[in-house]
Amino acid sequence: MKEQVYQKYDAPQVTETMLQDAAILFSENYGVWDEQATVKIGSPVRLSKDRLRSQYLPDNATCFYVKVTVDGQLAGNAFACRWTVNDKTVCWVTQLVVDRNYRERGLAKGLLNQLKQNDVDIYGLMSSHPAACLAAAKAFGDSISTLQLGPIGKYAEEIMKASPIDYVKGAKLRGSVFNPGDTSGLVSSADSAFFVDHNEPLEALARVREEMDWPLGELVDGHEFLLILEARRRSRFRSTSRPESSS
Repeated sequence: MKEQVYQKYDAPQVTETMLQDAAILFSENYGVWDEQATVKIGSPVRLSKDRLRSQYLPDNATCFYVKVTVDGQLAGNAFACRWTVNDKTVCWVTQLVVDRNYRERGLAKGLLNQLKQNDVDIYGLMSSHPAACLAAAKAFGDSISTLQLGPIGKYAEEIMKASPIDYVKGAKLRGSVFNPGDTSGLVSSADSAFFVDHNEPLEALARVREEMDWPLGELVDGHEFLLILEARRRSRFRSTSRPESSS
């Protein structure tokens, strides 16, 4: 069995080497641009370590980085940020990437599990890939099939306007959760003007829909699914930033 090691870091602990490795992981595994992007169609979506630092670990926010290695090889990572809105603590997953060679092994959920904390009231995520939403629903809730749309409509606008992360703050809410008269097929989406190619996410979405009802609606160009979950309270909870191993 291969050894999986999860490690969580506060933003000041994240080194330039970690960011460089994260940038390579993102650039090689996230996706490619579509025809509406301002760069070459089909070219990989890339992020530099400097942009990761400035956009995902800003100095004016409480942010975290989580990574998982499999037999010493970086297999996935996640960035997250915390902020407070109306006395509620929000933990927002700003990036989640798993190497293609290590997918469908539960690593995404494992990464998100490292972000759970007792004092968090609400978890959030924007992603064009249904696998990220499925992992978040399992880690922070029960499952996507039991997702309650009410909290999304209730909290999304105020949470996102208060975000210290620019792309979250600037996204526009779209779908029937926010506009009951919306007949586009969108249910809970954010227009982030992020024109990554959707072929792979749409293929994944089709497979998901063969097995269950998908509650977040359609996926259209430049949009991402929007997921917000109220934290489940437990009487006992263990959280640590030290490495954890499983096999």
